[in-house]
Amino acid sequence: QVQLVESGGGLVQAVGSLRLSCVASGHTFSSYGLGWFRQAPGKEREFVAALSWSGGKTYADSVKGRFTISRDNAKNTVYLQMNSLKPEDTAVYSCAAGWRAGTDRSSKAYDYWGQGTQVTVSS
Repeated sequence: QVQLVESGGGLVQAVGSLRLSCVASGHTFSSYGLGWFRQAPGKEREFVAALSWSGGKTYADSVKGRFTISRDNAKNTVYLQMNSLKPEDTAVYSCAAGWRAGTDRSSKAYDYWGQGTQVTVSS
């Protein structure tokens, strides 16, 4: 069982930056692929970024060039650095983990989910 806890959300003005963190429990963190998803009010959950257990990365087109996913296996933590934020980035952001997951954009690839952290970008 893996537990994920996100932090780092908040209110920021457009073009500002935030860094989200997600700390995982367990001893095999390095063997998990990791993803960030977001859900805005009234909308479906959407993929944001993924980092495979072997180090590959992929991003949604809407965030490519602005967001960066990374991990620190020694700290059991995955990060999402968000720059040049836009009001349309406003959502609840959740991290997810899947055993030996690749750079999967589908939520079905992930077995464990955090509770989410709110990101609000004002114009």
